[in-house]
Amino acid sequence: MEQIIGLDELILSALAEDIGTGDITTLATVAETSVSEAKLIAKESGVLCGLDVFSRVYRLYDSRVRVESKLRDGDLLSEGAVIAEVAGLSRSLLTAERVALNLLQHLSGVATQTRRFADAVKAYETRIVDTRKTTPGLRVLEKYAVRVGGGSNHRFSLQDGVLIKDNHIRAAGGIAIAVAAARRIAPFTLKVEVECESLEQVREALESGADIIMLDNMSVEEMRSAVELIGGRAITEASGNIGDKRADQLAEIAAAGVDVISVGALTHSVRALDISLKF
Repeated sequence: MEQIIGLDELILSALAEDIGTGDITTLATVAETSVSEAKLIAKESGVLCGLDVFSRVYRLYDSRVRVESKLRDGDLLSEGAVIAEVAGLSRSLLTAERVALNLLQHLSGVATQTRRFADAVKAYETRIVDTRKTTPGLRVLEKYAVRVGGGSNHRFSLQDGVLIKDNHIRAAGGIAIAVAAARRIAPFTLKVEVECESLEQVREALESGADIIMLDNMSVEEMRSAVELIGGRAITEASGNIGDKRADQLAEIAAAGVDVISVGALTHSVRALDISLKF
């Protein structure tokens, strides 16, 4: 796994939140000298992601805990697969278990969801990308999981690019005014993207010199017309309620010729993958 800045601080904060002043149940029921071995087991199929994060949780809580990985991030999981073997003081295994599993299950869920979307458009050159609709504090991990699942990342934060949306357009007084203002202020290295809800707005964004044109909540037919109108003069991004689409509907959108499909559901409403730690 690539180095992630701030990961240790995130994990330590999560451990402090979960443990509080102490794991009362474990301290009361498990002897201080007890040692255990456990297996990390997938209870359903999916894409593994976050195994190094899982290991880091235990490393930070008790450096004596040993995690022996059997698989690696990006591997396809089948039900019953042994992901890793864990050994150490029983109290340590139990107390840090929930934080380690929460992160592993969530990131694997994101990667699994992303893989489904990426597979649906694999016959096309269209890329599946995430959005900023991430869990506060977990964005860097969730965007990593999207990449593991075969997707790509949209901007990481507000400073990474200009994205002029409907409310910006209304507040600025129009697309042309907003794009011109952005060009005056933003560094030339940043791309300017405009969210468009109609072909009329697409024309205005194109004439204003937008680098990327987002086709928001358009029908496939409208997207196809927009792509033809743009003619390669700007990057095209399909967006809006994409997470509800079936695989065949996603393929239709890709077939319309868009360069990118952005999907908030990759992160904002993903279901955690079912993974357990069994002594």
